[in-house]
Amino acid sequence: MRGVLFDGTHAQVVDDLEVRDPGPGEVRVAIAAAGLCHSDLSVIDGTIPFPVPVVLGHEGAGVVEAVGAGVTHVALGDHVALSTLANCGACADCDRGRPTMCRRAIGRPGRPFSRGGDPVHQFASNSAFAERTVVKAVQAVKIPSDLPLSSAALIGCAVLTGVGAVLNRARVDRGDTVVVIGTGGIGLNVLQGARIAGARTVVAVDTNPAKEAAARQFGATHFLTSVDGVREVLATGADHVFECVGHVGLVRQAVDLLDRHGQAVLLGMPAPTAEATFAPAAMFLDKSILGCRYGSSRPQHDIPRYAELYRSGVLLLDELVTETYPVEDFAKAVEDARQGRVARGVLTF
Repeated sequence: MRGVLFDGTHAQVVDDLEVRDPGPGEVRVAIAAAGLCHSDLSVIDGTIPFPVPVVLGHEGAGVVEAVGAGVTHVALGDHVALSTLANCGACADCDRGRPTMCRRAIGRPGRPFSRGGDPVHQFASNSAFAERTVVKAVQAVKIPSDLPLSSAALIGCAVLTGVGAVLNRARVDRGDTVVVIGTGGIGLNVLQGARIAGARTVVAVDTNPAKEAAARQFGATHFLTSVDGVREVLATGADHVFECVGHVGLVRQAVDLLDRHGQAVLLGMPAPTAEATFAPAAMFLDKSILGCRYGSSRPQHDIPRYAELYRSGVLLLDELVTETYPVEDFAKAVEDARQGRVARGVLTF
């Protein structure tokens, strides 16, 4: 079968991958569409260290093709969106409704694929850049069959991370003020999360002025090409600042833009060894810096919720898909993403 394989030097489309049958508590999914996220690019450029060879992709949707023993919540033919959380469901964090903190869901790459008889790693417990993948049953979330799979694919990362950061982690309230630094796929979902939460003023910041129209469509009330103008809009600072780029210099700026009792939420992914600095005195008056993994999401709860928000016209999904590419055009999709030409490019099988 076809898939995108990274061997430590090059990422390329191959056609000789194999994937095993699902075991107990697992599901095999025929992937229809998968979004190209900057986290995939970060594996290629080394920002995210990962064992190789590895099948890339972690934001996908498709149709259940086979289920292992004990799986009852999805069945053959069901449409599903995939999450990256292979959480155990039984530890203290899972029991408290915090699956993103499950230690069994972090840093345990499996190898359900093979090529030429040699095992191949799975990225983010998912590997959606393949015609088929095997995931833990908890990662396959049933969605209505009338959702376009090319749009539904984006729920599994961009939407869960961006909207979830607003609703679950920051808990933005009606009337709050929000600044979003970076309006790529994650930033746009932070913007619409702020809109859904009822934020009063939502300032989008991106160095690319061509992104203004999309930012306003998703929920920005103001658009700036530099953080330098934020204080002209919010003289006392913002209640919430979301850093969606992964640039350590922007962490300091996010802190500096906070109002009293404000919080900076870090969503961008810098290199593991990168360090950020800020003045501790800036944190007085009850300010805070929050990390956020995967939107502090509960995928089995949140994905159906977002699907219904989409069906009611509140959550934008189709508008996120700037371009679709057959998987054979992976190289073009990567170049378009790196050049900022797309909000989200989607690979199709």
